Amino acid sequence: MLLSTTDEIVGKKTVRHVGLAKGNTIRARHIGRDIMAILRHIVGGEITDYTKMMAESREQAIDRMIEDAQKMGANAVVKMSFSTSMIMGGASEILAYGTAVVVE
Repeated sequence: MLLSTTDEIVGKKTVRHVGLAKGNTIRARHIGRDIMAILRHIVGGEITDYTKMMAESREQAIDRMIEDAQKMGANAVVKMSFSTSMIMGGASEILAYGTAVVVE
């Protein structure tokens, strides 16, 4: 599966637009991570547990978007982007989305 944040994929011709491909995940914080984050906030620096959690969340959302595109018969996704939103205190959604297309 080819992914691009641009309107097209260089060297490929878009022959068909299939539709909106999307994939999301919702993650909640862990109390143990929150305690470490508070301590890190006091002394400064990266909160590596949250960085890792967000990276895993983005990858899972991308994987789900790819599955969605493949189910529609696409072999590429263009104009790919991410969106985030807070679902409730301590839980956030990451959404990966783009236009599913067939390219040659």
